[in-house]
Amino acid sequence: MIRFVIILPLIVVTWLLLMKAVSDLKKANIDWTGVTTIIGFIVLALWLRHVTGMG
Repeated sequence: MIRFVIILPLIVVTWLLLMKAVSDLKKANIDWTGVTTIIGFIVLALWLRHVTGMG
């Protein structure tokens, strides 16, 4: 029961912060091409690390 009392507020706070972040992102003027490029480079680096075992 104690775990439930501790975990439930954490889940609620996380959900509220996530909803606020999504709302702010919708309002912001973001260069999605740049964001996609950065994410692509990160994914490529992780994949190459996985394939080669280096890094």
